[in-house]
Amino acid sequence: MSETGIEEKQHEHEWYALKAEDVLKHLEVQNDGLSSGEVEARLRHYGPNQLKEAPRPGFLALLWAQLNNFVVILLIVASVISALLGDYVEAAAIMAIVVLNSVLGIVQEQRAEQALAALKKLAAPDAQVMRDGVRRSVPSYNLVPGDIVFLEAGNFIPADLRLLEAVNLRVEEASLTGESLAVQKNAATVLEKNVPLGDRKNTAFMGTLVNYGRGRGVVTSTGMHTQLGLIATMLQNVETEETPLQRRLDQLGRSLSIGSLILVAVVFIVALINQTNIGDLFTSPLGYFAEFAEQITEVFIIAISLAIAAVPEGLPAVVTISLALGMREMIQRHALIRKLSSVETLGSATVICSDKTGTLTQNEMTVTRLWADNQFIQVTGTGYAPTGEFQVDGAKVDVTKYPAILSTLWLGLLNNDSLLETTGENETSQTTYRIVGDPTEGALLVAAAKAGAIHLDIKEAYPRENEVPFDSERKRMITIHDVRDPQPQDLSPFHDEKHKDWDVIAVKGAPDIVLDLCTRYQGMDDKPQPMTQEVKDRILAANDAMTKDALRVIGLAYRLDKDVPNDPEKIKADELEENLVFVGLTGMIDPPRTEVKPALEHARHAGIRTVMITGDFPNTAKAIAEAIGLLRPGKKVMTGAQLDELSDDQLKGIIEDTDVFARVSPEHKMRIVDALQANDEIVAMTGDGVNDAPAIKRADIGVAMGITGTDVAKETADMVLTDDNYASIVAAVEQGRIIYSNIRKFVFFLLSSNVAEIMIIFLATLAGLPAPLTAIQLLWLNLITDGAPALALAMEKGDPDIMDQKPRAKSEPIVNRSMGIGIVIQTIVQTGAVLGAFVAGLAWHLEAGSIIPSGMNALSFVLAHDWRGVDVQTAETMAFVTLSLAELFRAYTVRSERASLFSIGVFSNKYMQYAVGISITLLLLVCAVPFLQPIFNTHFLSGREWGLVVGLALMPAVAEEITKFFLRRSKA
Repeated sequence: MSETGIEEKQHEHEWYALKAEDVLKHLEVQNDGLSSGEVEARLRHYGPNQLKEAPRPGFLALLWAQLNNFVVILLIVASVISALLGDYVEAAAIMAIVVLNSVLGIVQEQRAEQALAALKKLAAPDAQVMRDGVRRSVPSYNLVPGDIVFLEAGNFIPADLRLLEAVNLRVEEASLTGESLAVQKNAATVLEKNVPLGDRKNTAFMGTLVNYGRGRGVVTSTGMHTQLGLIATMLQNVETEETPLQRRLDQLGRSLSIGSLILVAVVFIVALINQTNIGDLFTSPLGYFAEFAEQITEVFIIAISLAIAAVPEGLPAVVTISLALGMREMIQRHALIRKLSSVETLGSATVICSDKTGTLTQNEMTVTRLWADNQFIQVTGTGYAPTGEFQVDGAKVDVTKYPAILSTLWLGLLNNDSLLETTGENETSQTTYRIVGDPTEGALLVAAAKAGAIHLDIKEAYPRENEVPFDSERKRMITIHDVRDPQPQDLSPFHDEKHKDWDVIAVKGAPDIVLDLCTRYQGMDDKPQPMTQEVKDRILAANDAMTKDALRVIGLAYRLDKDVPNDPEKIKADELEENLVFVGLTGMIDPPRTEVKPALEHARHAGIRTVMITGDFPNTAKAIAEAIGLLRPGKKVMTGAQLDELSDDQLKGIIEDTDVFARVSPEHKMRIVDALQANDEIVAMTGDGVNDAPAIKRADIGVAMGITGTDVAKETADMVLTDDNYASIVAAVEQGRIIYSNIRKFVFFLLSSNVAEIMIIFLATLAGLPAPLTAIQLLWLNLITDGAPALALAMEKGDPDIMDQKPRAKSEPIVNRSMGIGIVIQTIVQTGAVLGAFVAGLAWHLEAGSIIPSGMNALSFVLAHDWRGVDVQTAETMAFVTLSLAELFRAYTVRSERASLFSIGVFSNKYMQYAVGISITLLLLVCAVPFLQPIFNTHFLSGREWGLVVGLALMPAVAEEITKFFLRRSKA
């Protein structure tokens, strides 16, 4: 498209005042759509079809958000005071760590935002467009002016469109105009200028909803140039919300903050008393206050650093990253999570309510049997390849010798909105095919193609003039075709020249529904005969025989008429369905997915029951359910009619014994969800249609089909299956459990480490000992030793038995009883190990410079010694290294809440190797590099000191493995 006048056309809002052909001419597009090159050029010029979002905070705003924290501000104050007192090295080190921690926080948040933004982009609905003469699906944000878009019931309008075709098209425009009733559209009309939005019958607007019929339109405006863009400055299709888990973590953080600050205050007061001689206040006030001023900075810095170490302020960022990484893992498993809260709920799911077609089955319907006038014919071939034979009793037959069978095939082809396309060749050089549209209609196309009928040829000979689309209430569809070019007998049953320019009214739908509309039937002699009760019984018996074999059965009928009105608004379904001629039945099967049966067993081991909900006949549903092992012995199959006879209390009482619901409408799904939830079940509900949206929303986890699902279902759902596969739901449940389990692991790891740090300082201070850890060392532990393994824990693949455990209760707290016991045990062991190393270091310090009096042991001498002003570098280094190694060693054992380290594999998480390896390397550098030693008050330990330190550092890991051993025995 030439750039001259492009902006004027993008701002043009009077397309409704032009004829459709004039709009196409202005936009320089033909009916076969834009070329790929033209699309790229227009996309570069117009930009993506998206409403602009509010700008994200800049770096300074993000930095302020990191620094605007009470504890961080106290640490900065401590650094400033330290600098004013001349301790520039420590002041610079503290500030460097504060800045580094803030920058890491910014990077973590930005990465999480980018991950969530990518997920939002993936969640954007697709649009069906014509490009390069081929109908294809593209993300709606890639639409450009001139694109020709196809619309169906349930679609959101992806951009502003001038309609080119509207077949019973009704659009709900309440979001834009406030009009509560759906608007009937008419593509042929040309309006006057300055017509209000609500009266523009030939236009469809971005963000509105098709709730009936179908249509086709050309994009006239995209993004901020649409009507919606004119009144909106921001649109977010998927809101990022704080999850219950994040709220519980925030509450946990606040509780820890309050508790730790109280302990910090106690430590500060006790340390200050220990560091100064209160008696000097009375004998030498000036000397006391001079000593007080000298000691208060050190004590203040230790107290503030302890507060930083006590509260895992990086926990929310780690949780967000864990959720984002887990959601990306789910995408690899074909499950797109649209709401973070559903990740938690997935781990609690107890019931999966699943559609049958496409979810439990392959969604490649294949016609395998035909019936007409008391004659069954088998059809060979599978999938969408139009190759196969027609057989009677195993012998190949010429289908043209069976007029009623031929009519059945041709009616299935005419009354059809699907397309059969080639997609290339497979590894054996065979042509591969796909269906664009409904799989059931696709099976009818393929069956007709096996008899020699090509869809495009038939469309030219019998072009569609009107239709009444299928809906779930009527359970049938009507199409009207002009007999423009009657074909000879071997190509079409409607070949009589006397019917030229008449109309064929083709009807397909549920056999019982279609049969009730017929007054005649077509015999094998190609002549309609009066319908009798005997014939009806034969038809119903044939239908029952086919459904017992798990076939989905479609009934077909027709009528020739020369007085069908051309105006869509004058079409009345009741009149079209009078005096129909019943032709035949098509039986098709959608074979179960091979991966479904093991997935069902996998879910059953995890304590999750699966319920099939389908619109198919009970016999079909039961046969499939038994084949895949879904229907448990002795459990029930219930129909929608039976469900209607039950009260809510009665349904609640029997629903636990019902595994299959057949012949149900979307409205029944709501009652099923309510009944299950009334029994305290956590329900995942699948759906794909517009009417499924209420049940999807009502369920604890709404699951939409990504391939066959409507936009309404996808927008309502918490999760979208990109492959429409039941096994992907089970995989998502497993991943949801893994994510939650990983969050619990690093919550346990961080809390137990931080509580131990508090107790180490607290007990040493109460005992009158020097601080075992300096402020710099505490900050280092918090940033490096704790942070890196916590991130590695978020990458765990999950316990081997995670799907053998029962679903957790939604009300279960993160820090449950078992974790609380673990925190207490680890706090005792880590505190004992570190204080043991510290006291040993102090004793060795005294041994080197003092003689222990007789009758006094080393511990008593250490406790009685006056440590004020004494440099205890060796003891501090031993305590620092012991705690660092203890946390790094223990990081391996917390990789599973129950399983032994050796059963999951010591080196199975490569990220843990990186985290621990880097942390130990940095620890050695801090202890060995001369210019770092004064900053961290360390020195390189001797062989005897390393031996004691490593031995003590292994104690928490050993204690953790012993704790898990007893936990496994108690749960056995």
